[in-house]
Amino acid sequence: MQNDEQAIRELISTWLSASKAGDTAKVLSLMTDDVVFLACGRPPMRGKADFAASQAALAEVDIDATSEIQEIKVLGDWAYVWTQLSVVITPKNGGDANSRSGNTLSILQKQGGTWLLARDANMLGPGSQSSSREKIQ
Repeated sequence: MQNDEQAIRELISTWLSASKAGDTAKVLSLMTDDVVFLACGRPPMRGKADFAASQAALAEVDIDATSEIQEIKVLGDWAYVWTQLSVVITPKNGGDANSRSGNTLSILQKQGGTWLLARDANMLGPGSQSSSREKIQ
């Protein structure tokens, strides 16, 4: 159980660093083929292709996120993770940064000995806007 929890923590850390680096291929490798993302006010995003398309639309911004794990529960080859997530999106052209924060609930599935994201529901709400020269807390 301890090894599974550590592997899940590493998946989250890898996801955040790959997102910051703009490494969509790495992020895609961390999810199941039939992944589903749920977000407020948007239709479900289904599958890796939809996710990749959404990431392509973010090519002109920098993404910086932090995640505080609140709970991990492993149930055999399935697990869930509840996190407090904060995301700052800053246009590469130096425009205003936008932040979003809130809770996420993710369901992971162990496939071939590796934990992958299968379902993700995020309840991120708008945070503050500030000049890209200001640090968003």
